[in-house]
Amino acid sequence: MPNLILGPLHLRRFEAIRNMRRFYLLSIQPTLFGGVSLIRNWGRIGTSGQVLMRTFEDSAGAGEAFGRLERTKRRCGYASAEEKV
Repeated sequence: MPNLILGPLHLRRFEAIRNMRRFYLLSIQPTLFGGVSLIRNWGRIGTSGQVLMRTFEDSAGAGEAFGRLERTKRRCGYASAEEKV
């Protein structure tokens, strides 16, 4: 199984007018049985938020889902936590 270079991705969205302060975290981790898990964590900044884990047979499927989710969130106004907003 090829290793993915994708590290954790931390996105944030701020809208002061709507009192919106959200985070979205994506990460890929190996499972004990040779598969790969895509872990999503999201919610309001300052809370632990919600967590969803989806398991894939190979890293290619997890990588595609990772990229698809990242593009979707960036289109909705999320930006990297390192970027100035």
